[in-house]
Amino acid sequence: MKPHYLILAVTCLAAFAASDPAEALEQRQRASQCHAIAENMPRATFASFSVAAAPMPAVSEGENVRFTYLGHSTFEIETPGGIIIATDYNGWYRPATTPDVVTMNKAHTTHFTLTPEPDIKHVLHGWSDVPGEKASINLVVGDAYIRNVTTDIRFSYGLGGSQEDGNSIFIFEIAGLCIGHLGHLHYELTDTHYTEIGRLDVVMVPVDGGLTMGADSMSRVIKRLRSSLILPMHRRGPPVNAFVSMFGKDFDIAYAPDDSLTVSMRTLPKKPLIYVMKGVQ
Repeated sequence: MKPHYLILAVTCLAAFAASDPAEALEQRQRASQCHAIAENMPRATFASFSVAAAPMPAVSEGENVRFTYLGHSTFEIETPGGIIIATDYNGWYRPATTPDVVTMNKAHTTHFTLTPEPDIKHVLHGWSDVPGEKASINLVVGDAYIRNVTTDIRFSYGLGGSQEDGNSIFIFEIAGLCIGHLGHLHYELTDTHYTEIGRLDVVMVPVDGGLTMGADSMSRVIKRLRSSLILPMHRRGPPVNAFVSMFGKDFDIAYAPDDSLTVSMRTLPKKPLIYVMKGVQ
């Protein structure tokens, strides 16, 4: 059975199982758009078709999403509806406007703060403070739907060992775009991770070459994700060229003169583009 037939069959089964046709329609609408198809990713399997997976964000009139690189691994993401999100927020790199949402990871203090400004409405930790549990984010804020996929981290400062689910890949579904921030990724992703992530049109990737993963390992992750737009971040140590050099003719490279970019589904590059913003170079 071909993949797209499988998707159709599962959708029809979900609709048939619901007692009310309107309920069936609502259930289909509540599924994550980034989980719809994973067939473009080599060796990947289909993501979960759970009908209760995700609520739908509000519809806004615009379609442009604006990215501004603030520093280290912090990006400001502005949705068409005006929602401001700051990634790996540590309180040092701040958007001009108080963000509505901040995400954090705990590998190093440069990726989180325990004292965020009280005006920030949604502070999302990429880790769980409950032993044996993992962070589970499933949140709609305005026209943005936010979820996470957890990964393990190494203990800091040469202590050895690792902590399960200490990092989260945050995924933002905005204006039809599937946007991923890899956080402080320490290990190559498994097939299960790729399945949970689904499609990513835009991905923010650490390119430090060692504090997270080496350039060769990180490049393998990016090649498999096959995102349209790759935004390097977290460059500390080797120049970004060490990461860029891992890619061949299947990827375009651009060095931006500024630190911001506006993109939509219609303006995504047709060929994967590594877009190096000012401040990362």
